Amino acid sequence: MNQNIRNIAIIAHVDHGKTTLVDKLLKEGGVFRANQQVEERAMDSMDLEKEKGITIKAKNTSVHWKDKIINIVDTPGHADFGGEVERALRMVDGVLLVVDAYDGPQAQTRFVLRKALAHGLKVVLVINKIDRENAEPAKMYDKVLELLMELNATEEQFDAPVVYGSGRDGYMMYHLGEEKKDMSSLFQTVLDHVPPPFAKPNEPFHMLVSNIDWSDYVGRIAVGKILGGTAKVGDPVFVIRHSDGKRVRAKISKIFEFTGLGTAEAETGIAGNIVGIAGFEDVDIGDTLTADEAGHALPFTQIDPPTLEMQFCVNDGPLVGKEGKLVTSRQLRERLMRELKTNVSIYIEDSDKAGVFNVKARGAMQIAVLVETMRREGFELLVSRPTVIEKTVDGARHEPFETVWIEVPDECVGAIMSNLANRKGLLTNMEKLSHSTMIEATITTRGLIGMEIDVVNATSGRGVLSHLFKEYAPYAGEVLTRITGTLIATEAGETTAYALVMCQERGKLFVSPGEQVYEGMIVGENPRNEDISINAVREKKLTNFRSQGEGVGVGLTPATKLSLERSIEYIAADEFVEVTPKNLRLRKRILSATERRKHERSGKAD
Repeated sequence: MNQNIRNIAIIAHVDHGKTTLVDKLLKEGGVFRANQQVEERAMDSMDLEKEKGITIKAKNTSVHWKDKIINIVDTPGHADFGGEVERALRMVDGVLLVVDAYDGPQAQTRFVLRKALAHGLKVVLVINKIDRENAEPAKMYDKVLELLMELNATEEQFDAPVVYGSGRDGYMMYHLGEEKKDMSSLFQTVLDHVPPPFAKPNEPFHMLVSNIDWSDYVGRIAVGKILGGTAKVGDPVFVIRHSDGKRVRAKISKIFEFTGLGTAEAETGIAGNIVGIAGFEDVDIGDTLTADEAGHALPFTQIDPPTLEMQFCVNDGPLVGKEGKLVTSRQLRERLMRELKTNVSIYIEDSDKAGVFNVKARGAMQIAVLVETMRREGFELLVSRPTVIEKTVDGARHEPFETVWIEVPDECVGAIMSNLANRKGLLTNMEKLSHSTMIEATITTRGLIGMEIDVVNATSGRGVLSHLFKEYAPYAGEVLTRITGTLIATEAGETTAYALVMCQERGKLFVSPGEQVYEGMIVGENPRNEDISINAVREKKLTNFRSQGEGVGVGLTPATKLSLERSIEYIAADEFVEVTPKNLRLRKRILSATERRKHERSGKAD
């Protein structure tokens, strides 16, 4: 064991303040100069993370405090990125469980804590945001203890130490009411209660690859905790592949230690430390690195299986190639296969149709992040509506079910209950909180698709929805998730205000004047459950005396613009989202109205 090292992960529900807490630990750990300007949530380095305000990728950093190295892994708080959490827990010996002093333990708190307890990790409780209005830190501490009991924590895990404070304001304390000074009480608690990493320095070098990084200079970098021996630059090693058990010779070309927000090259990696190692043509998450030719592969935790499946297709629309450079089937396939290298919780398969790939994942958010990343890289593609992955159990059809928690203002409870009933949700618990109501229900994963947007609309943005995979159970029957139809363009061209004023009488518009549309493109929503064809490019006719319909366009309602996640959840089974670097368009799978009618008459299932 190396007494000078501590390896911890920070786990929490979305928006409970863990990334901000890491910022303060970095600052107090001497990572930044006293006069250095540091942006907030510095660990969220991806553009998407900054924009969405959530952590997507697990990231490593380290701080030095009292001559000790504390390696910190910041983990995602959204259930769709659970694969990142599970991999991070393989590298650490303890977790900081961050809980909001107002919200208390939430769905994702339960998910990540259950994983941490199953790994036998020591827990340090951090009751955060005690400065929030109406915060109840003592009550939330009791709720965390109840959760620990519910998850069958050992006696040692149940007796977890607790600190209270505010990550944003940079103070932690052992007991409520103490002086608000700095983060030293949290640092000391980590040193006292999280054990040094269990490693065997006298054995040959071996390490489980828990993450993959990339450098333009050295290629793939294997990240993990050294479980035995020492790694030195130039040492020969063997890669034991997780996929097929093959052994491949390699040589360590670089060793990186995590310091602050970056990495620093080192000559040696010591047992117990979390490091990055380069020198491999091909290395994947779950592989074992060992200096012993006869060494055994280290066990790799199986990731929870995906529950949703979507199609990624080559864009075959009339505007293909006008906004993106990467449009071919080969480019799309290569990019998806590259994603498999670093994302262990998704699965990608070739379908029986050319240019169509099946992508399986944990949830719509996870897929939306992948699609958004690809469009920023210059890709154009079509994305289908998510469908659930069903199983056959004892000859019966089973589908995934989830537990959903919805916190809503009291006056909105009726609307949410009605929505749950339409989606075949089964109420399991309802709790009155100080300023809201917490609804707990069991619902099919199918019924959950698109529900978050409904909650936001029904509560004017005040509702909060969390969900967690529960089990596979018998098929629940048909679920109605979209009760509206669409407005479909009949002509290609540029939309005009004149045409759209007349179109908006039929429903809500998704396009504004001056946008390019084509036949089969969805330009709006019909309140009734039927599709209507409309001409959105008609121009006003001119006479010698005046223009007919002069002044129309003044009463045009601004178009509704759907986000990528909303678009994916909105479309029906016979529709696609066309994703390009500049635009999101909704369209029918079959663009021609004549061909659609033929298809409907033939009764073919797509």
